[in-house]
Amino acid sequence: MNAAIDMTSHRHAVVPPRNPERFARRHLTSAPKGELVRTHDGRELRLRDIEPGDVAALKRQFARLSPEDIRRRFLHSMSELPDSMAQRLCRIDPAIESAFVLVDETVTPAEIRGVGRIYVDEAADSAEFSVLVEHDWARVGLGVLLMQRLVADCRRRGLHEIWGYVLLENRPMLQLCKDLSFTRRLLPDEPGTTQISLRL
Repeated sequence: MNAAIDMTSHRHAVVPPRNPERFARRHLTSAPKGELVRTHDGRELRLRDIEPGDVAALKRQFARLSPEDIRRRFLHSMSELPDSMAQRLCRIDPAIESAFVLVDETVTPAEIRGVGRIYVDEAADSAEFSVLVEHDWARVGLGVLLMQRLVADCRRRGLHEIWGYVLLENRPMLQLCKDLSFTRRLLPDEPGTTQISLRL
């Protein structure tokens, strides 16, 4: 005998109102790229890969550099950073380049306080490095941080050596590299300049 199904209990069932959030698109915000790092004196910066959108910030950083800072970084004097050069420095080829920036997000617009980069020479199985930290942010551990990140990146790539040219007058950079076990080699054809390198 089939039992009759009692529908009376369902006659007055209340359908819950539609939740407008149930089908609404969520506003997704991407997490900040990179990682927060703290200087020896307590200031906070974000360390991340350089991006094409960093052109304006890179040019503003260059404008804040002293002639001495510029000569130490580029090994010659420059009065300005041309837009074409800034574009090139921010649009890297990840197959043969890496570039990291230290960004100060406590100001608007955010400012770049330090840059570290490598250019890979595949034939020599090595990479040339460059590091620049603004004068007001020097001697608080940022140069070491950038160099350590560059060395780690070279090791990740399986390279044999990382090296760079440094002016002999650039004592802070020479001391930094000495602390990281780099070796020095004088260049007879380029007085006042030394090549420092680290076997990986």
